[in-house]
Amino acid sequence: MKILIVEDDLEAAAYLSKAFREAGIVSDHASDGESGLFMASENSYDVVVIDRMLPRRDGLSVITELRARGIHTPVLILSALGQVDDRVTGLRAGGDDYLPKPYAFNELLARIEVLGRRKGAPEQDMIYRVGDLELDRLSHTVKRQGRELLLQPREFRLLEYLMKNAGQVVTRTMLLENVWDYHFDPQTNVIDVHVSRLRAKIEKDFDQPLLRTVRGAGYMIKDEPKVEGRAEA
Repeated sequence: MKILIVEDDLEAAAYLSKAFREAGIVSDHASDGESGLFMASENSYDVVVIDRMLPRRDGLSVITELRARGIHTPVLILSALGQVDDRVTGLRAGGDDYLPKPYAFNELLARIEVLGRRKGAPEQDMIYRVGDLELDRLSHTVKRQGRELLLQPREFRLLEYLMKNAGQVVTRTMLLENVWDYHFDPQTNVIDVHVSRLRAKIEKDFDQPLLRTVRGAGYMIKDEPKVEGRAEA
């Protein structure tokens, strides 16, 4: 899941980003309403978490403009304005949920998970399949030939991203930005270590290799025999 946090309180935004990352959720941050509107319009998110009182453009006008543009990404309003009238106004502006501050992060996380499911992704987008390997994004399970494979959270996110881009080369930089959610030297071996562990789990005791290293480029998961000279297992 990837979400957008629109929050001008940098300390609060940093806390949310860290907490979401620990929960296996990738997040982007916008510190004002105009930036939030631009990012939510130009990128695809599962959920937008937005404060009401923002510089440059208030949260409710951001939501109203998103809906006017035909963007129906679920929006959760996170605001210190928590009276009944405030919540009603937020929902009528186009918000899908409203959580007053202060809040418990577990409740926020549960509400975001519900909104992410409500986004209406078709079943085939919730279940990725490559050959006899299946990943269920809702139940967080991975099976091969019907046998459940136990993956660590980071391994699950890595496999999810690879399967989402099945048949395409995924570079180390793409993995760092979309699975680890930060930028550093793409030559670091953290990617290779995790790929090696993941490969051992999804290919051990199975005849058909699926995950391969594409020399000088990155990685690819695909349901077909290895092409000699182009990739190595």
